[in-house]
Amino acid sequence: MLALWCPDWPAVAAGAAAGVSPVRPVAVLHANRVVACSETARAAGVRRGARRREAQSRCPDLYVAQADPDRDARLFEPVVAAVDEVAPGAEVLRAGLLVLVARGATRFFGSEEASAERLVDAVAAVGVECRIGIADEMSTAVLAARRAALVPPGRGAEFLAPLPVGELAVEPSLAGPGREDLVDLLHRLGLRRIGDFAALTPAEVASRFDADAIAAHRCARAEPERPPAPHPPAAELAVQYPCDPPIERVDAAAFAGRLLATRLHERLAAASLACTRLEVIAETESGERLSRIWRCAEPLTPDGTADRIRWQLDGWLTRRALRGPGRDEWSGIAAIGRADAVIRTDQEGSGVDPARASRPGVVAADEAGVSIRRSRERRAPELGIPVDRKRFRPNEHEPAPIVLLRLEPIEVVSAGTLQLGLWGGAGQEQEAARRALVRVQGLLGGEAVQVGVLSGGRGPVERVTLIALGDEQTPAADPTLPWPGRLPEPAPAVVLVNRPEVVLESADDAPVWVTDRGLFTAEPTRLRWGGKHWEVTGWAGPWLLDERWWAGPRPAVRAQVLLAADVKVLLLFGYTNTWHVEGLYE
Repeated sequence: MLALWCPDWPAVAAGAAAGVSPVRPVAVLHANRVVACSETARAAGVRRGARRREAQSRCPDLYVAQADPDRDARLFEPVVAAVDEVAPGAEVLRAGLLVLVARGATRFFGSEEASAERLVDAVAAVGVECRIGIADEMSTAVLAARRAALVPPGRGAEFLAPLPVGELAVEPSLAGPGREDLVDLLHRLGLRRIGDFAALTPAEVASRFDADAIAAHRCARAEPERPPAPHPPAAELAVQYPCDPPIERVDAAAFAGRLLATRLHERLAAASLACTRLEVIAETESGERLSRIWRCAEPLTPDGTADRIRWQLDGWLTRRALRGPGRDEWSGIAAIGRADAVIRTDQEGSGVDPARASRPGVVAADEAGVSIRRSRERRAPELGIPVDRKRFRPNEHEPAPIVLLRLEPIEVVSAGTLQLGLWGGAGQEQEAARRALVRVQGLLGGEAVQVGVLSGGRGPVERVTLIALGDEQTPAADPTLPWPGRLPEPAPAVVLVNRPEVVLESADDAPVWVTDRGLFTAEPTRLRWGGKHWEVTGWAGPWLLDERWWAGPRPAVRAQVLLAADVKVLLLFGYTNTWHVEGLYE
């Protein structure tokens, strides 16, 4: 797989759309925080996550723009078209990142290095800087593109091993919504490198984490994230929409795209399928056929499909608007990227480090991160540098009005194997589950169906308030208060409200309790629960609970014990010289 990545694309597209100088710092905001910034902005101290006022105080000349996925996808279309001229079959992961199968381009141009050089030249011809990465698997190629590296066959895991584990969450198009929480947990567990996470067995990961963690583990081991489709989707899953009158405006295209998305997902739902790769096809009045493939890590929803159709049609219909006075008729967008990086490639030499060039699988990159040396005659025409017009004509023909739209699922998976949560996932599962609960509530009564709300408290039972479905979700106590003495994270996976009684024993079969100084009376070695018993191999605590002292003398204590047989941890709650199981850690 070959990945082509355009660094800081939201900031690059925002600056290009506003006609900002390529050397001026640019930052893109969402919810008043920086989500992307250019390299010149980072050099001035601007960082992602910073508030707008903080970013402007660090860089007074900063140009600020709001996040706009439509703009990013529209301006990325000329880049994809330029890549298609060199190596057809590009699949867009998101605006600024695309992938394609490297085998065809490698065979045609003779080597991976030559194909990467041609692609960088083609993208540079439309004034955009990019980096190339090639590896066996798509996720490895994407991470390699950030380092402008060509990974030798079979050495993907070796390439990934020394990278920080946070790299598994840097690319949103390959990660689930909880990937950042997973990375934070891995850090707290001491797994700081991708190789440390890859050293875990698949059984250990699958038994302790969710489906997204399993996908991240396969990525860390340079294994396929999902198996290939066993057979191509049936032709009857495709949907099309004859445009009468022909579509010339973006708003009309958005309406048609939403209609088609609804039809497509109705057919997929009827077949119990979900789409992960989608081809958007448009036919024009002049007989031209335009197509683009979108690949997604998660199954597409109707809204996600409609957004991608709108982005794609917006890019096709607005090519004319991207050409202003003084631009070449074939050039897609002007001066996108850093002009100094474009000019410097041959003036300062090829940028090849002999030490790096001798390493197998690594493409020498200059300080600006340009993967392959660009030839002098193929530069951005807006900078006054001549361009070879005979080879690169990504926008030579203006698309005519669209007369037919068609959606074809390229890769589908069974909807029953997606491991989606009860309250989330593709389609209308949340609304369907709510209707079912309301039906049960009507049969059994208003208090029969309750939902948990995070509440304030020190123990796991106190931190959950059960409220009848439909009532205002007001917790019994404020969870944002400090609550000193609260049980530390993580919370037990299972909370036992009835608190069954157990017996903690020492090696001489004597019951173990807590002294006045807050210590065990003896070393616990065995735990009896009903007619069963387990060996205790470790414990934490005990912790005395000093609360509700005004209600009378009732000393309470908590402790955690590790059982050897099932490798489980119990949270014990003790009072009146008796231990009770309050929670289970899994």
